[in-house]
Amino acid sequence: MANAAIYPSLAGKRVIVSGGASGIGEGIVEAFARQGSAVAFVDVLEGEAVTSRFAEAAIPPVFMHCDVRDCVDYGAKIAQLIERLGGCDVLINNAANDDRHTLEEVTPEYWDERMAVNLKHQFFAAKAVVPAMTAAGGGSIVNLGSIS
Repeated sequence: MANAAIYPSLAGKRVIVSGGASGIGEGIVEAFARQGSAVAFVDVLEGEAVTSRFAEAAIPPVFMHCDVRDCVDYGAKIAQLIERLGGCDVLINNAANDDRHTLEEVTPEYWDERMAVNLKHQFFAAKAVVPAMTAAGGGSIVNLGSIS
């Protein structure tokens, strides 16, 4: 990423990312860290490899272990991250699970679990950051999804 664009307007922005320990989420954490943003991320996977890779960034990323399906715990973690970052300017709802299945395999429990990991947390995360964004005079909430 030596030739990656630099966007000065992102320097110092306070960013929270769900599912930031691997895949697209890890790429999002990396991209914001390279811009000089203050990035915090949550994941059910361990995120220490990501934080250690960017330990020398202008503002090193912060990781908290969290299962986004537990909206009460997730809301508390977001509140802690907002406090640690001094606010929130950007929320990236990235965490998801889109494993493949047949129609016959879908049970009510499976449905509820997928709604919790793919949709429910997005709403409650947005609800949690709105007061900080309102206090800051605005912000951006980006909800990612799958084509499946």
